[in-house]
Amino acid sequence: MSKNIVNYADHVGSRSDKFYKTTLFQGNYLMIGLNCLEPGQVQKVHDHADQDKFYFVIEGRGHFTIGETVTEAGPGHVVWAEAGLPHGVENRGGERLTILMGIAPPPHAPQAGGLGR
Repeated sequence: MSKNIVNYADHVGSRSDKFYKTTLFQGNYLMIGLNCLEPGQVQKVHDHADQDKFYFVIEGRGHFTIGETVTEAGPGHVVWAEAGLPHGVENRGGERLTILMGIAPPPHAPQAGGLGR
């Protein structure tokens, strides 16, 4: 398969100490990653002063904080946090929450080949 096409399921993972994340693609203008939160895990509320971010829920349900709003989102939902807006997510459910995440511009220089882990 091409380095420009990946199956997210091949990159799903977990950690017991904190939520799992990996980079699927990274270029000069955009990074696409995968975040997996087991039940009870949290991505703390934070912001990126100069980066826009989106989450696309693939599996599970999450409680997303976007600014002052907390809302639940499930498979197929897209959650958007423009630059400077505090955001985070918590898995309060009983199954893994798998999220495709994009951030632009990317936080670091691109890795060779575009695929990083």
